[in-house]
Amino acid sequence: MQVLYAIQGTGNGHLSRARDVIPALLKEGIALDILISGTQADIQIPYPIKYQCKGLSFIFGKKGGVDMWKTYLKSNTLRLQKEIKSIPVNKYDLIINDFEPITAWACKMTDKPCFSFSHQSAVLMEKAPKPKKTDALGKMILKSYAPASHRFGLHFKAYEKDIFTPIIRSDIRNAQIREGEHYTVYLPSYSDGKIIHFLSQIPNVKWDVFSKHNTKEVVTKNLSIRPITNEAFVDSMANSRGVLCGAGFETPAEALFMQKKLMVVPMKGQYEQQCNAAALAEMDIPVIRSLKEKHLPKVMDWVDSHHKAKVDYPNITSEIVQSLLKVSLQVTD
Repeated sequence: MQVLYAIQGTGNGHLSRARDVIPALLKEGIALDILISGTQADIQIPYPIKYQCKGLSFIFGKKGGVDMWKTYLKSNTLRLQKEIKSIPVNKYDLIINDFEPITAWACKMTDKPCFSFSHQSAVLMEKAPKPKKTDALGKMILKSYAPASHRFGLHFKAYEKDIFTPIIRSDIRNAQIREGEHYTVYLPSYSDGKIIHFLSQIPNVKWDVFSKHNTKEVVTKNLSIRPITNEAFVDSMANSRGVLCGAGFETPAEALFMQKKLMVVPMKGQYEQQCNAAALAEMDIPVIRSLKEKHLPKVMDWVDSHHKAKVDYPNITSEIVQSLLKVSLQVTD
């Protein structure tokens, strides 16, 4: 069985998950090729990449959202069309897509079944939590970015039949957990300066900040600003008192699995993160909307609190992969 696994390379979550999904696929005895598109990831996967595409990446800004101007400048419709046409999707028996637009659109243009296996698929499902304020445009963009014929999803809870609990990578499952003195911070859509200005106003707390905007470690006031490496980030979270991060999926899920206090700051204008924030709020996870000073009291209350959400995220990666392959065989036969 020839399988193409297409992975979104914007951000680190998709590639982090792939590090566990790929060996589960290989255990099933399939012939696997890997495609990655996007330019915003900070980690690598230890497997050969068959196709590397520039794809369509959202560029993180420094004020809490996506930098739409840089995103526009980086986009190239002619190149995108060439990349879409260059991927021989019809030579594969199965396309598994983790929110990756090149293969998704290649499949759509050739009527090839495309099996989406991503957190974004779960967010779009009917029973998944949604924000109170509707965002028709954001929902349309999320749905159209990587279209699929069949959807399987991952979310903080199994809200319906084709939604599974998070895949927690082995680095996290095997980490030695203890409660240290610092808080781990990952807010890639904010500048280092903005984070320093905000968190330095809570002086009796050590903040371990991982930055997409800095290539060397800097210590200032009560903050350390560090470049992102997988090992350093996992170690920081495992030994933290709590985690302050964006309302993505993987990092909050990993913090919950580690039984860490969690607070999230959803990215502005990002529908998926608004949905995630709604789901986390239902779990009594505190949410702040920005790093404006009016939110400082809520962060201080969180630092002083002892609330930790209890979750059960068993290691079911192999079962998920087997279920996905079983359904795909039924569809493609």
